Amino acid sequence: MHQIIEKYLMKLLKSILLLTLLSFVFSCKSDKKEDTSTSKIETKDALINRVFSFSEKQYDSLIHRIESNKPLLQPRGVTEDGQLRLKPFRDWTSGFFPGSLWYIYQNNPSEKNKSNAMKFTEALDSVKYITNSHDVGFMLGCSYGNGFKYTKSDTYKNVIIQGARSLATRYRPIIGAIQSWNTTPDMGWIAKRGWDTPIIVDNMMNLELLFRAADFAKDSTLYTIAIHHAKTTMKNHFRDDFSSFHVVDYNSKTGKVRSKQTAQGYKDWTSWARGQAWGLYGFTQTYENTKDSTFLAQAKHIANYIMTSKKVPEDHIPYWDYDAPKIPNEPRDASAAAITASALLTLQKYVPEKRNEMIAYAESILRRLSSDDYLAEYGKNQGFILKHSVGNIHTGEENDKPLNYADYYFLEALSKWKAIK
Repeated sequence: MHQIIEKYLMKLLKSILLLTLLSFVFSCKSDKKEDTSTSKIETKDALINRVFSFSEKQYDSLIHRIESNKPLLQPRGVTEDGQLRLKPFRDWTSGFFPGSLWYIYQNNPSEKNKSNAMKFTEALDSVKYITNSHDVGFMLGCSYGNGFKYTKSDTYKNVIIQGARSLATRYRPIIGAIQSWNTTPDMGWIAKRGWDTPIIVDNMMNLELLFRAADFAKDSTLYTIAIHHAKTTMKNHFRDDFSSFHVVDYNSKTGKVRSKQTAQGYKDWTSWARGQAWGLYGFTQTYENTKDSTFLAQAKHIANYIMTSKKVPEDHIPYWDYDAPKIPNEPRDASAAAITASALLTLQKYVPEKRNEMIAYAESILRRLSSDDYLAEYGKNQGFILKHSVGNIHTGEENDKPLNYADYYFLEALSKWKAIK
């Protein structure tokens, strides 16, 4: 009897010890899991420093590969077979790479960084005489516009003024807007669309050059052209829900709308992701230059459309078109996300009731783009910073590839975020 009781007590003791041990193990695991999740939240300053440090190193390596080219060409993206895509000064994207270099210089004002930014900026001097493209604003605003902030150079100022006057030659008074694309036979697929005077939502981004030059030259004509273009775009480019058409074609003789279509979106009736971002950024920028409340209201409506859309994934990196047919098996567009983040970080200054919400939305984008899923590894991605952008999906080029304007607006947005205390 004594032995039976003893065995029972021994079993009971072992069970108690086992339960105590298991409780201790699970408690440790739970604590460890909690600590790990907390440690994964990278601080704002650490994230920004990490990305800019990487970007400077990545671009230094890229510059080393191309700086001896004559003439100096601008890196635009990656070809379908994975090769570095370089473009001359006339390409619409030519200003983005030098613009990114100015943001790197802003973050780390070394002589090396300044020299790189100046070298690639000044390779675009001849852009100031281009009159057959509305993209002069992108080309000079991102390069010389950013460069002027740090050099205060009269040469840079004069390039901006001349470039804006070249852009103004594309203004069509009967329509009240700046013509985007020419429709002459040499314009390839554009010439085949049957347009008369096409104006695209992207064109809102070129108004900043006009505002800057109007201030430099005290030329009210440039300012007035920018205002008229913004009002015409606001009137005709947006649907009732503030989603955007990409292309509005006008009759050059009457000023009336001929059609509302798309060139880079999925269908005429859909929301092309980068077009939505251009509209948000463009009207935010226009309000900042004019303080006209109608432009602020437009920017707020577009922001609300983007931020509340059920078609945008939870991580806020949109598919290339909100209505693309094979979602979720469609490419995301990091460039559209970066442009949106940058625009919101400006707009939040003027919308106090939505300030925290807009900053949080932009932060969500920037944290996602700073993750391994979108941020390149050093020495890869042909020297670009971000992966997974979409250029023009219909041409079969630059789809799910790095693009220089994705990098530019990403660095710009990070710089704006850094300045918010």
